[in-house]
Amino acid sequence: MKKAGILNRHLSGALAELGHGDGVLVCDAGMPIPAGPRVVDLAFRAGVPSFAEVLDGLLAELVVEGATAAEEIRTANPSVAALLTDALPDLDLVSHEKLKELSAGARLVVRTGEARPYANVLLRCGVFF
Repeated sequence: MKKAGILNRHLSGALAELGHGDGVLVCDAGMPIPAGPRVVDLAFRAGVPSFAEVLDGLLAELVVEGATAAEEIRTANPSVAALLTDALPDLDLVSHEKLKELSAGARLVVRTGEARPYANVLLRCGVFF
């Protein structure tokens, strides 16, 4: 049994399968999930687990070379916007509609229980060397 890191076996296994350039959409409970990507649904109740908790756990285990979020987050959800810009300094912002289009190309979707708007980010995996 793992003693640290992500303990959810479905999420841990899905992360181990990712490679350079693969997309991981971390999303709130309301984001439309596209057909195609593998989905690990962590949502339990409204707000549980939070977007921040899940993002923090993922960033501790993944090499991220880029990230994209919806520009609407700046006005609709400033606290998550601040979280993303602090954690991902090179964050790209696009329209929410464009983010939904881009998410169709993700390899993995991690759905949180987050119940605040626009708490979504598409991470692009990098390499550790």
